[in-house]
Amino acid sequence: MSAFPGLSTFDTWQLVALAAAVGWASGIRLYAVLFVLGGLGYLGVVDLPGGLNALAHPWVLAASGFMFCVEFFADKIPGVDTVWDMVHTFIRIPAGAALAASVFGDSTAAATLAAAILGGSLAAGSHLSKAGARAVINTSPEPFSNWAASFGEDLAVGTVLWLAFAHPIAALIFLGVMVLLMVWLIPKVWRFIRMLVGKLTGSSARSGPDGHGADV
Repeated sequence: MSAFPGLSTFDTWQLVALAAAVGWASGIRLYAVLFVLGGLGYLGVVDLPGGLNALAHPWVLAASGFMFCVEFFADKIPGVDTVWDMVHTFIRIPAGAALAASVFGDSTAAATLAAAILGGSLAAGSHLSKAGARAVINTSPEPFSNWAASFGEDLAVGTVLWLAFAHPIAALIFLGVMVLLMVWLIPKVWRFIRMLVGKLTGSSARSGPDGHGADV
């Protein structure tokens, strides 16, 4: 029996996969998620569930399309991408939660709340992973690693959205792998950033191994 009233088992898995996918992808490319889903809905390529139908409105499409273009180029410029990520810490995470909840907008309040928690958590994880990894990459003077990372993120977002509609189980497996990668990556990235900040401020040189002042 379906966990959500009125939905078949396949529909349920697809909605779960879509909620998880939009949450995770929003932490990396929020405006791409808004524009791509809205565009697919507007053209009738897919049926958008729940509150996601609002993304297909021409005014919403115009706004998300403009911001998608801005984000696409901002994300390719070393340094600018890190500032962009810092600002969007306060945007991507709640947006990921809201979009995931919107997937279950026609279902029960419990399902909507669960989707919001899932989407917000995945958005937070993917955003912190992306922002931290970019800050590390930007310590290198050459721009090619930054471009490679940015285009790789574009590809990953497009792939997970496609899988959510075409192969929901595969999308959930993909996201499971991404979660494991985030758990492994986030502590290492932020440890490196903390060490780098310590070197730049000289705090590591002023403190000894025990965290107190070094011997003079």
